[in-house]
Amino acid sequence: MAQLCLRDCKAWQDAGMTFSTTSNEACKLFDATIHQYVTWTNDATIGGIEGCLSKIKAADPNFVMGRVLSNGLELIGTGRSPVLDKELQKDLKTMSDQAKAQSLTEREQLHVSAIETFAKGNLVKAATLWEEILQNHPLDLLALKFAHDAYFYLGQQTQMRDSVARVLPYWTPKTPLSSYVRGMYSFGLLETHFYDQAFKVASEALAVQPKDAWSVHSIAHVHEMKAEIKEGLAFLQKTEKNWNDSDMLACHNYWHWALYFIEKGEYEAALTLFDNHIAPCCISSGSMLDIVDNSSLLYRLQMEGVDVQDRWNKLVQITKKHTDDHLLVFNDLHFLMSSLGSKDVEMTNQLLKSLKELSKLPGENNQRSLFGHLGLPLCQALVEFDKGSYDKVIELMYPIRYQIVDIGGSDAQRDLFSQVLIHAAMKSGSKSHQNLARCLLIERDAMRPNSPMTERLMRKAAAVHNMA
Repeated sequence: MAQLCLRDCKAWQDAGMTFSTTSNEACKLFDATIHQYVTWTNDATIGGIEGCLSKIKAADPNFVMGRVLSNGLELIGTGRSPVLDKELQKDLKTMSDQAKAQSLTEREQLHVSAIETFAKGNLVKAATLWEEILQNHPLDLLALKFAHDAYFYLGQQTQMRDSVARVLPYWTPKTPLSSYVRGMYSFGLLETHFYDQAFKVASEALAVQPKDAWSVHSIAHVHEMKAEIKEGLAFLQKTEKNWNDSDMLACHNYWHWALYFIEKGEYEAALTLFDNHIAPCCISSGSMLDIVDNSSLLYRLQMEGVDVQDRWNKLVQITKKHTDDHLLVFNDLHFLMSSLGSKDVEMTNQLLKSLKELSKLPGENNQRSLFGHLGLPLCQALVEFDKGSYDKVIELMYPIRYQIVDIGGSDAQRDLFSQVLIHAAMKSGSKSHQNLARCLLIERDAMRPNSPMTERLMRKAAAVHNMA
């Protein structure tokens, strides 16, 4: 741990963030865990994130911020449900009980409240609490990153950008991990369509730390959104050795690489990346980001007419255990893709049934408020698309297309749903829907000039129109 210059109790206090513990070891391990979280890595030399969290509890079992960090990472990962997972419920209660029994600083108490609120599904209020921390403690990287991720899940792109912008002047080059904070800012700029500025900021971050997989990821997005396929492929190939050992993000960067191939219509190359990198990552990690990437890529290939063979059957074995989680609508939609792709009718029916039941429940859960008017129509649209009921897909999706941002994720991830609508309109037997396909493609071409996929779809749409 020495090479990381990890902060002890006094170093944290000197940085304006006092901890209610006397354990220097706990404070250093806290720093080590945040370092891995922000850099998207598990450092084996210090035990990885799980190892560090375990050591924090051993160093000081009553260190509340250690509990905040552990529970927060579980919740942010969206792989365990605080409603269904008894062990996670127990950990959350221990955190709350310890917080009540101690005299915490105001900053620590706000952290506890934010995690408790996030666990109830109120991501908006949790983000507000983290922002309250940042107003007085702009160098609190845990609050900044948790807020950043919450905004991502909420589809609140402007807030994701501005949250970092407000604290960025305090992050000088001498501040630990400041280049990674610039990478976060780059992503916020990207998602609010400041592509050139996002590219510049991410490039500056990479000049400081070439192994910053998140800044690499931001530049990969820029090339995709600008349909700079040649540049994107060259960039990822050139930098691969710098980010392919970032075990928490490498799969996602390979996913972007595969999207470039799909854009070009080079499906075998995309499948090769899937088989060699994307699927193995998911099988070994089971992380939600990897699950989403696997589901999304297979679905996109299938829409392009590619036979993905038995790949769905392997993926559904991982997604099936999450059928009743319902932590994010975004996740549910990708689980549904896997059940439809693998023809698992039982899983599909269970997912839709439980979604309908939860949509009727009151409470402060932000995601449940989306189930009725957004989650269920989108899920049903995927089911109808699978059946070939393309007119029904359009009936369900077209009225809500500008609300889809609320399910969270990035523009690149949500583009899948735009493609579903376009394909449905093209395959519909209705002349008006074929006209809709033409209009949607013109719109797409205006936003991403010179996209090979758009050009390919336009040719297909024109052929269908001429045959009609």
